[in-house]
Amino acid sequence: MSSLPLPLWPETERPRAKLLKLGATALSEAELLAILLQTGTRGRTAVDIARGLLGEFKSLRGLLTAERQAVCRTPGLGAAKFALLQAALEMSRRHYAEQMFAGPPLANPRATRDFLRARLRDREHEVFCCLFLDNRHRVIAFDEVFRGTIDGASVHPREVVKLALTRNAAAVILAHNHPSGIAEPSQADELITGRLRDALALVDIRVLDHIVVGDAACVSFAERGLL
Repeated sequence: MSSLPLPLWPETERPRAKLLKLGATALSEAELLAILLQTGTRGRTAVDIARGLLGEFKSLRGLLTAERQAVCRTPGLGAAKFALLQAALEMSRRHYAEQMFAGPPLANPRATRDFLRARLRDREHEVFCCLFLDNRHRVIAFDEVFRGTIDGASVHPREVVKLALTRNAAAVILAHNHPSGIAEPSQADELITGRLRDALALVDIRVLDHIVVGDAACVSFAERGLL
């Protein structure tokens, strides 16, 4: 059936019609991807292209985190469709983030880790972030503060303190990713955590945790007894 143009497929097999009738959960990853791609090429439907992409990049995650040049090498894909895929990825991240900001106080460490993993896991560069909380541990804001290798020169406590006061935060959870995928904290991570904890304590703002995000796991400084 893939040799036929999508409009000639039975209605129950067309991805968009199938989604409208059965809901998005009824579709395969290739079918969902085909809806975003919208059109195919001569002799290949959008579903064919989607299946080829998933095979080439091994997974949906592999595709969505691939570099632009690698994705656009596929016939029928260009900057516009790459931008569409990236926009869909960022929308899903922001949708998840809204649950954190609108939800109850952060009483569940797992929810915090899931949020941070979704925001930071697939970044190409190391990013240092702050999750600012009020006095009931409800999320006020999530800010990316620094980008690059985390060391004493790149993370400035005074800037974090200034931002925390601007946000009127009572507490903060620090977080950064390791692009290597290994979440084990470094000596530099421990050093900057201590400096930030002491600087924020001077203005009565507590550092509740520092979470290092890897590929398959997160490491909590609080659980390690490093705070």
